[in-house]
Amino acid sequence: MNMFTTAANKSGHALKSDGVMPDLASLPPANLMRSATTRVIHLLLLLVVLHQLISSEFMDTPLPGEPLSWTSNFHEYAGLASVAIVGAFWVWSLIRRGETQLGRLLPWFSLARIGDVLADLIGQLRRLVHGRAPDDDDGAFASAVHGLGLLAVTAMALTGTVFFVAEGTPFAHTALGLHRLIANFVWAYLFVHTGVAVLHHLLGSNIFSRMFRVGRRVPVNQGKQSPAE
Repeated sequence: MNMFTTAANKSGHALKSDGVMPDLASLPPANLMRSATTRVIHLLLLLVVLHQLISSEFMDTPLPGEPLSWTSNFHEYAGLASVAIVGAFWVWSLIRRGETQLGRLLPWFSLARIGDVLADLIGQLRRLVHGRAPDDDDGAFASAVHGLGLLAVTAMALTGTVFFVAEGTPFAHTALGLHRLIANFVWAYLFVHTGVAVLHHLLGSNIFSRMFRVGRRVPVNQGKQSPAE
């Protein structure tokens, strides 16, 4: 066994028959790994979105001519920070290797990828029908749902920024209406997303550790038993 084979075995990826390491982007989702960068950006995005949604419930609407309250000011500037975090997530999704690719987050421009999403959804529904929990790997359906959530958060951040920049104009009023409408969708997404994650955790998955633990790269299927075990 040469040193290349030994390194491949330690990394957890099998060599092809010709001794060449496979491209990480071509590996099935169960073998992908989440980097510390992905988990840090994910955590920052979660914190800023939670802050924006919760703080919006306690903001005072000033009367004409009155200054904004400190809660409203903080909400606006945290919203601008959220644009930077969302932008960082999109850029990182474009350049990262060995993790969920942008095409899996936005599969709607490829008939083949849409077919993968539908096939994965049918498979997840079959698991539920047979009394088993949905698979917590980053399959095509889960990745597409994550992409929709990221799009919603992006739209919420951008419409809030437009309101901030164009405040006092009719365009700002339209942006604020869209901002509030999208915020309701993000609330619903967070409740469902959190509920599914808690369900997986209660069923023995280490999903929270994989999402938020910062350190070495964590395989997506780490902690699962193989069928032979």
